[in-house]
Amino acid sequence: MFGDLFEEDYSSVSNNNGKGKRLKTNALEPPAPREFTNLSGIRNQGGTCYLNSLLQTLHFTPEFREALFSLGPEELGSLEDKDKPDAKVRIIPLQLQRLFAQLLLLDQEAASTADLTDSFGWTSDEEMRQHDVQELNRILFSALETSLVGTSGHDLINRLYHGTIVNQIVCKECKNVSEKQEDFLDLTVAVKNVSGLEDALWNMYVEEEVFDYDNLYHCGNCDRLVKAAKSELDDLEYMYDLFSVIIHKGGCYGGHYHVYIKDVDHLGNWQFQEDKSKPDVNLEDIQNKEEIDDPLMILKAILLQEESNLIPVDQLGQKLLKKIGISWNKKYRKQYGPLRKFLQVHSQIFLLSSDESTVRLLKDSSLQAESDIQRNDQRLFKTLTSESLTLNDRPSCPHWFDINDSRVQPIKEKDIEQQFQGKESAYMLFYRKSQLRRPPEARANPRYKVPHHLLSEMDAANIELQIKRAECDSTNNTVELHLHLGPHYHFFNGALHPVVSQTESMWDLTFDKRKTLGDLRQSIFQLLEFWEGDMVLSVAKFVPAGLHVCQTLNGDDLALCEIEIADGEDIFVWNGVEVGGIQIPTGSDCEPLLLNVLHVATSGEGEECQQLIESPHVFPSNAEIGTVFTALAIPEGVILINNTESRGEENWTTIPKEDLKKTFREQGLRNGSSVLIQGSNDGNSLLTKQGKWINTVNEINWLQVKNLSQLESEEEQVKISATLNTVVFDIRIKAIKELKLLKELAENSCLRPIDRNGKLLCPVPDRCTLKEAGLKMGSSLGLCPGKAPTSSQLFLFFALGSDVHPGTEMEIIVEETISVRDCLKIMLDKCGLTGETWHLRKMDWCFEAGEPLCEEDAKLKELMICSGDTLLLTEGKLPPLGFLTVPIWWYQPQGPLPHWKDHQDQTNCTLSQGSVWKASSTPGAPSDAHAEVSLWYLGDLEISEDATLGELKSQAMTLPSLEFSIPSPAFLRAWTVESKRPGRLLRGHQQQLKEYKLGKRTEICLEPLQKEENLGPWDVLLRTQMRLPGERAYGPPVDVLWDTARGWTASSLRQRVADVYSLPVEKIEIAKYFPDKFAWLPVSSWNQQTTKRKKKKKQDNLQGAPYYLKDGDTIGVKNFLVEDDDDFSTVRDDIGREKQKELALGKRKSREALRVQCSDVSTGETPARARGPEASLSIHVGSFR
Repeated sequence: MFGDLFEEDYSSVSNNNGKGKRLKTNALEPPAPREFTNLSGIRNQGGTCYLNSLLQTLHFTPEFREALFSLGPEELGSLEDKDKPDAKVRIIPLQLQRLFAQLLLLDQEAASTADLTDSFGWTSDEEMRQHDVQELNRILFSALETSLVGTSGHDLINRLYHGTIVNQIVCKECKNVSEKQEDFLDLTVAVKNVSGLEDALWNMYVEEEVFDYDNLYHCGNCDRLVKAAKSELDDLEYMYDLFSVIIHKGGCYGGHYHVYIKDVDHLGNWQFQEDKSKPDVNLEDIQNKEEIDDPLMILKAILLQEESNLIPVDQLGQKLLKKIGISWNKKYRKQYGPLRKFLQVHSQIFLLSSDESTVRLLKDSSLQAESDIQRNDQRLFKTLTSESLTLNDRPSCPHWFDINDSRVQPIKEKDIEQQFQGKESAYMLFYRKSQLRRPPEARANPRYKVPHHLLSEMDAANIELQIKRAECDSTNNTVELHLHLGPHYHFFNGALHPVVSQTESMWDLTFDKRKTLGDLRQSIFQLLEFWEGDMVLSVAKFVPAGLHVCQTLNGDDLALCEIEIADGEDIFVWNGVEVGGIQIPTGSDCEPLLLNVLHVATSGEGEECQQLIESPHVFPSNAEIGTVFTALAIPEGVILINNTESRGEENWTTIPKEDLKKTFREQGLRNGSSVLIQGSNDGNSLLTKQGKWINTVNEINWLQVKNLSQLESEEEQVKISATLNTVVFDIRIKAIKELKLLKELAENSCLRPIDRNGKLLCPVPDRCTLKEAGLKMGSSLGLCPGKAPTSSQLFLFFALGSDVHPGTEMEIIVEETISVRDCLKIMLDKCGLTGETWHLRKMDWCFEAGEPLCEEDAKLKELMICSGDTLLLTEGKLPPLGFLTVPIWWYQPQGPLPHWKDHQDQTNCTLSQGSVWKASSTPGAPSDAHAEVSLWYLGDLEISEDATLGELKSQAMTLPSLEFSIPSPAFLRAWTVESKRPGRLLRGHQQQLKEYKLGKRTEICLEPLQKEENLGPWDVLLRTQMRLPGERAYGPPVDVLWDTARGWTASSLRQRVADVYSLPVEKIEIAKYFPDKFAWLPVSSWNQQTTKRKKKKKQDNLQGAPYYLKDGDTIGVKNFLVEDDDDFSTVRDDIGREKQKELALGKRKSREALRVQCSDVSTGETPARARGPEASLSIHVGSFR
């Protein structure tokens, strides 16, 4: 019957036995509410399924639970006092009480045992390792006994679970009876080769053992060896009922535990697992089907079962589905409309809240309906009642549930019998005396015998959960809509475009997607007071051509989620017909396509000049491709298409004449596709040859050469036939002949490619072929005066300053072996400039000034300067090697001026340099003390990398723009400048600049101080701000130097801040501000339990996680003598967090996927792997004797 309970089976071993992720509830989302069973599971911490099964058994043992609840705080102490050195707090029974209260009353799908295992002193490794549940039972009972010493519950375990085995030996000679008693908490029985549990118990404890032959018994009365019989005393006084079966799946070294439990107090809602999706009533068995067809009666019945007859509208629909087995939309919507509309129509019965999120019965209607509902409910639920009675002999028979970590499911009694065999078998059984009776007030009453302080705590926690779920529900059900207002748009070039700007034409609206389209329309009407006439809402989308209206929204009674309005949807608000007097095409079929159209240009006289011009054109995707001719005013011709985004020669395909009536979409054209048009009058290579259609543009066999030689010619440009192997020199000579220019030009001219913007590029060497020069057929070249550079020369562009406009560059040809210094001199001469305060920079690929060419004696070739590169003439002499040019800024935080300024005229404190940065404060700054960070530019310092920070400060004090004296460099604090604000604090006056690794572009700002400062290596500079009593704001910042030589501990920092403000350390609370999260993290000494759990990590170090404290951080300070709340946030923080909610929503789906993946760990299957050494199980308990 029992099978092989402990045979190895690694196919069923859980992933959680060894390494794995510890499951945590997400801080951003409240836990899920209880499911239909109304019972709470327990979350698996990684390998604690054995603990969860035992805890659920103890929780469902009423005698154990109520005995534990009977111990009050006067005996056990309070969890709030657990960190006090002299307090005797019995943490384990307190945490067990709290866990049981959560399982009974807290509306969450699963409770957490993290606090309980913390009280055990377990580390995260112990929470990930699975142990034997019988071993845990004994150790937990022992720990409870030790914890309850000296209390009225000192004998709790002994009173409830203690048993005695009485061994009797009867002498066969004198009939003397000898008895011996043995205590036990549990009995272990051998189940191999037995038919059932009763046989196993009989064999172990009841069956008579005979002493005879070689195994005689020494009788004390007879004083000799005699025959005797041994047996246990049979207890006929009590009968026991099975109420818990802890089941194990797997082998001896791992697996998974879950438990079958009888709900003695009827705390859960029992329903067959296979009937979970079935309705509460069998519609076929109802005598009066009109009752089900009448939604009024059903809704009243649901509301009368709720406390205060109040329920959220969304839950009302769910409860309706559960009650009758069919949703409102499928059953009633066609006849009665949406649920909210039905509730509104019957306002004499139902009362909706102002935001229509909740509904309740009006008092008059509830009284009138109650008798009807009670009468009809007997018929509505008679099927379920009769079905239950057939499965249980007694109407009050408790039901069984399968509790598998977080999951709770109802089961039938026959399911229990199946668990006494095979790989997944019963392992530990719990019984209660049959004579035990529960009081009537305990039935279906989870609040029975729960202490008052725990009732209050659970009630408050439930209210908080409801608030969080409502907030989360609201967040999850809101969408951000972008409203595009029709009067602010005009239609041209095939799409809609803003009249003024995108900002003024688009409004953002956050809306509840559970509300209807009609609600949205009404909200927009209220928002747009200027709107007159009809309002049509259409889904639009941005395409390269502009804004396109895709679909008009219909059905005002449909919710936005039903019509699949997505977050960030673009909604076009208009009259549904026209915009600016132009009728607007709508629908995905006519979506505008932005195409690149290439065609042959015409001269001023209307003649074709045989130059390809590329221009963008917009066409509806359902238009015939032949409309391209009409758009370009070309009577007829040939169309070649290229569907790739980058136009290449080999991808051009000619469209046959019979396909010209196909649409752009049918031809596979999309945004960015290229179309090449050739009119029928073009005489060159794009048309047919010998009456055949061509397939590519490889037939283009010419180059276009323009006359840019400043000499007059009969024609401005000519086409020169060529192949890719034609030499550039031959093309140049042929162009000179066809342009009929002077032959002397052949000795002093060159060909230069012309890009699409008309810019002349680097000359092409005469010796190269077109292929070697990278020139394509059909390209345009300019015939220019001047020789092309030789193989040893470079053709360079150069410009003055960093703001370079295309076409304004100057040109120069130099030898590639010339030095940077000589090249700079030639460029200065060509610009008419003199002096030595200039240097060269190479323009980078972003067309911005790059790194300077520092090595002035280096050759251009060595610096990888190539023909066609652009160099920038930049004012300012480069520092010598080993020197830095450091821009110096002045940083003056808002606050009192240093005392050494007070004696001077305020006009003398001005900074003559005109450059000023005013950076806004860090987003969400805690107060207005740093609402603006101003940096004044003082000038540049050229200083050696070997100089010290003190020398840099001294030189900065001599800058002419600093027009007041500073007593000494020690009165200045130096920061690096990052993003136009102070960044890293530079400490140590005698430290060399090269040790700071500043880099060549580092800028430094100097901050004046009230007194001398010489920061040591262990000093940390923090900005502390005192919370203003009664206000959500802070006072001005105060600089605090904190010596961390003895460690970055929280207690040390708290003491330092308390000393600064002359307050008792126990009367302040401090928190670090995280501006990127708009959040404050309280800094407090961490308790011993946390340190135990993560003892492998270096704890209480504010330099590491989660604080990452560093110089310049803001520390908020609260004075509990005048204010005792825990809130550190400001109004600005609230605004900042609201803006970050959208980011949190974007991550929610990935977190849910991860949670589902992790939840499968406990029951997942892994291949066989080597076992590690077994670890002992222990629970640490303090001494209470």
